[in-house]
Amino acid sequence: MDNRQPRLLVVEDDLAIRTALEIALKEEGYECRAEENGLELRSVVETFRPDLAVLDVRLGEGPDGYELAQELRKISDAPILFLTAADALDDRLTGFEAGGDDYMSKPFSVKEVNARIKALLRRSGRTSSNVMQIGDISIDPEAFSVVRNGQSLDLTRTEYDLLLALVEKPGRVLSKAQLLARVWGYEDYAENLVEVHMSALRKKLEAHGPRVVQTMRGMGYVFRGA
Repeated sequence: MDNRQPRLLVVEDDLAIRTALEIALKEEGYECRAEENGLELRSVVETFRPDLAVLDVRLGEGPDGYELAQELRKISDAPILFLTAADALDDRLTGFEAGGDDYMSKPFSVKEVNARIKALLRRSGRTSSNVMQIGDISIDPEAFSVVRNGQSLDLTRTEYDLLLALVEKPGRVLSKAQLLARVWGYEDYAENLVEVHMSALRKKLEAHGPRVVQTMRGMGYVFRGA
């Protein structure tokens, strides 16, 4: 792929959602074209040449999102992310059968949408990345984002820095003093500060998978994979 920013096509009939997505994706550095419907899909694809499409399913005018995905598959190999309130199992199966690569239900967080988009672009070879993959955990140092088992984790900057300190040295025990120095920049401080933030980090990680940060009593903490 060349050095240009990936192009994203958004088809969403809700003006507020369409505008919010367009603004957020442009802020991430993407080129973004947002359409109310897919009546001009073929023309848009031929001129804009999207690297990824974000499609609503229940569109007010013209073909629905499933039909758009089928049409898109005839003229492009761009990944497709469905973003819709139609989230029943049958809806999801229909979406994948129509050619979708991922499926998110509304309401959604823009942070997770961005994480899903980045993952699809990487898998399709449309962008390069410094993302760290450790088992079922993906860490994007540029976006300060963490995804586990497809779920975006809402970490504070301190929790993110703690996780990064541990995963950069997997299998190695880091003392509380070392973590204080690494994350806060000093050692001469109450070590329970580490305990409080580590507890919050673990809770968020373990909401989507088994424990990966182990306590070594009297020694510190260690990351043992995912």
